Amino acid sequence: MNKEEFISSGLLELYATGIASPEEVQMVEEYLARFPELKKDLNEIEISLESYAQANAIQPSSSVKEKVFSRVFPEVAKEENEITPVVPFRKKTTFPPFYKLMAAASFILLIGSVVLNYSYYEKYNDAKDQLGIAQQKIEQQGKSNLAMSNDLSIMTNKYALPVVLNGTPNAPDALAKIFWMKNTGQVYVDPTNLPRVPDGKQYQLWAIVDGKPEDAGMITTSKGTYHIQKMKSFGKVEAFAITLEKTGGSPTPTMSEMIVSAKM
Repeated sequence: MNKEEFISSGLLELYATGIASPEEVQMVEEYLARFPELKKDLNEIEISLESYAQANAIQPSSSVKEKVFSRVFPEVAKEENEITPVVPFRKKTTFPPFYKLMAAASFILLIGSVVLNYSYYEKYNDAKDQLGIAQQKIEQQGKSNLAMSNDLSIMTNKYALPVVLNGTPNAPDALAKIFWMKNTGQVYVDPTNLPRVPDGKQYQLWAIVDGKPEDAGMITTSKGTYHIQKMKSFGKVEAFAITLEKTGGSPTPTMSEMIVSAKM
């Protein structure tokens, strides 16, 4: 791992408290030799742990100290019991100062706090993701409602002349509807009941004017969502038809691919 990953691994903290395994100690010392600037981080950690331990330390009674040391350092306690003191003052032992025990306990609490914070962070991210999904659904619903409102306004327009296009032998169950505005010549198509479009194909609307087919526009059926769509305008029309063409349309209708048609 690189220097940043090593710093975030927590090995320096374990090393500072003296509870790192021999393998971890060896790794820390290798990184300290490779990156001398890490010694400054180690020094800051040691100072922080010592300051915290001293600030929160409670002076235990001698009996409590002896019980703690006998549990943590049984060899030292055994040696002390076997030595008969010959001077009135206590001999200084070689076990770590008591504050280091407090520092180790503080470090364990710190790790627990980090785990708890990470758990809350994960829950926050999950809630944030759920909120994003809900907002997307609301936005999609809003677009759907707007499209339905537009459809309704066209169908109920007093100038709209509805024309039903019935299926041909190519698609006997197919159905489409045209709304031709008598006052403006605007043309709208409702492709809701047309069959699903195969890949590479697209529906194209044709208007029969003076006996000739004229391109009235391509019908959008992307993502399987069909809504009333505005097409090209015509002042007069004899009939309408919809054919299945290659994506992008054709200059002339493919009669063998006619899906629906109707006369005005």
